[in-house]
Formats: sequence, structure tokens, C-alpha cells
Amino acid sequence: LQVDLWQPSSPFHIVEGTVADVRVPQNASRSLLPYLQQANIQYTILISDLQQAIENQTGVRSHRKRRSLSGYNYEVYHSLEEIEDWMQYLNRTYSDLVHMFSVGKSYEGRPLYVLKLGKRSRPYKKAVWIDCGIHAREWIGPAFCQWFVKEALQTYQTDPDMKKMLTQLYFYIMPVFNVDGYHFSWTNDRFWRKTRSKNMRFHCHGVDANRNWKVKWCDEGASLHPCDDTYCGPFPESEPEVKAVAHFLRKHRKQIKAYLSFHAYAQMLLYPYSYKYATIPNFNCVESAAYNAVNALQSAYGVRYRYGPASSTLYVSSGSSMDWAYKNGIPYAFAFELRDTGHFGFLLPETLIKPTCTETMLAVKNITLHLLKKCH
Repeated sequence: LQVDLWQPSSPFHIVEGTVADVRVPQNASRSLLPYLQQANIQYTILISDLQQAIENQTGVRSHRKRRSLSGYNYEVYHSLEEIEDWMQYLNRTYSDLVHMFSVGKSYEGRPLYVLKLGKRSRPYKKAVWIDCGIHAREWIGPAFCQWFVKEALQTYQTDPDMKKMLTQLYFYIMPVFNVDGYHFSWTNDRFWRKTRSKNMRFHCHGVDANRNWKVKWCDEGASLHPCDDTYCGPFPESEPEVKAVAHFLRKHRKQIKAYLSFHAYAQMLLYPYSYKYATIPNFNCVESAAYNAVNALQSAYGVRYRYGPASSTLYVSSGSSMDWAYKNGIPYAFAFELRDTGHFGFLLPETLIKPTCTETMLAVKNITLHLLKKCH
């Protein structure tokens, strides 16, 4: 039975007593369900007509009037082209706070844009790196990155915390890390996860950009097979997107104090290590930052996030960006798994963008302010 595993991302993580979310082609469901009943495996159908659910989310786009950029709608999902136009617009309109640049090019030749956000108040400032959309189908990620920028620009004058953050720090924000994959998830396959690089031996595309980093590369939780969703690639940093970001982070490692990566879905706040069960040296600082962040997040709508080391909270995975950032001297490295816990999965409705981003914003501000307080 060919199924697409949504949660966990690899079959190795399916063990007794855990829940797995799978996407099944219509014809296969007729044979799968009796099989599950026979095997006495409990199941729930979360989305009965996936095609309909996709169309509900993207079908209305063509009817949606393109508003001018000044009236940009942050409560809908945007295509790569719309996101890039939006970045250019901010770069022109808020030149005192925003600087847009590219760290390189994707496999298909698209620029890898980053927004540098902050007051040019002094020559040297600490910085926070934020990326979204490492996995193409996790659309709520890029939506949050855009929301963060909007909030920063809109509340900078009125919110003392935001003023403090933008005065004392720079934020490097990459709204769409995996640009080729994200574009492909809009045009061809809504549930595409990987990059779009070609594999000559197997006619499969793409590498899992969160298994391609040079930290315990291609060990547990990553696959050597090019057709798998968690394929680690032919070698570390084989993907131009990963190589470009790793190069940028290495170059600025003395300046960057926090690395935040946004994924979906699971409602978790994770910190290192992913690749092993071990306690990080600055555990107390990071743990208290995580604890306070999930409490701040919960204060908005009562949504509970689990938090802890990625290996024991989610599952063991090697070659992740978070572990790499931590290993390269960035003391606060976190990965968020945003809403939900499986009811909508990767098809989080647009009506939930606002509450998801609002609560996540509280967590991110909390982590950032924690960072400025200095924990020993």
C-alpha cells in the first residue's frame, strides 16, 4: 500500500502506542481500512475528501481580488511570487527598518531572499535568525514569517518590547527557505516536502532540507534512498539552499545568538539535540526559555504546546538545521512545530492563520526578550 506519511515523517518512528497520520489514495483506502480492522488497529478518518479540502484552500484564490501591497492580506496563504513582491515592497517602503538581500540561489535558480529587520542604531548588534518553509507543504510557516515582519513594522512605535527588540537586535528573516519546493507545492503537488534537485540514478526529485546539514549527517531518522521523504542527500550541504544558509550563518556566527526554525505540524517547541538523547550544556537557560515561551503562547487561546529536546519530545533525526546551528555556536536554537496536531495536518485552514500567528508571536517575543536578559 503506497501511503504518504504525514506524521511521523519516517516509518522508522512508528512504534507501538504512537499515532501515525497517513494520506491514502482513494482506491487504496478500500483495501487499507479492512486491513486495519483485521489487525485490530484503531483509526479515525480526519479528512475524508482531501481533494475537496485542497480546493477549499486554494481554489478560491483566483476569485480573490489581489489587493494592493499596502492592503496585503496576512490571513491568507500566498504564492512565492506574491511573497517576493511583498518583500520588495517592504524593502522600498520601510528602508529605515528593512533591508532585503539574497544569500544565494536555489537549485532551480531562484534567489534566496532574506529580510534584515532592525534599527541601525549601532555598528555591532546581536542578531536572531528566523527561517520558515524548509519543508514545502508546511504553509503555515511562511505565513508566520510574514506575520512576524508585519507585527514588527506595525507595532515598533507603540509597543515598548518591540521597540527594544528592534533597537537592540537585528532579525534575519527568511520567509521561504525551500523556494523551489514551495513553488512546486502551489503548482503541482500540494504535499511536496523536499527540495527539487534531480537524482540521476533514481527518477526522484529532492532532498529533505532538514536532513542535509553537516551534523551527524544521514544517521538515525534520515534515509539514504532518494525517493524517501527524509532523504539526506548525496552529501552534507548538497542542496544549494542549505549550503547558502549554512555559509551565511557560519559567517555571522559571532553575531547570531538565536536560531528559530518554523515547521508544522505537532504543536511543539523543540530544542537540541535531535540526533541523540543527551542534555545540552546550557540546558537550564534553554529549558527555561522554552517553558516561558510555551506559557506565553498558551495565554492567547489556551493552546498547549509540548516542549523539550527534539529527540525525546518528537523523534530522533540527524542532519537537522537546529542541531547544526547549535553545534556552530548559536546558543539558543529552537524548532517550532506549529498547529495543529493532525485534524487538519498540512491543510491548516486560512481562518486559523491569525490565531496561530498571534500566539506564536508571543512565544517568539518571549524567547527574544529572554535572550536580551542574559541567562547564565
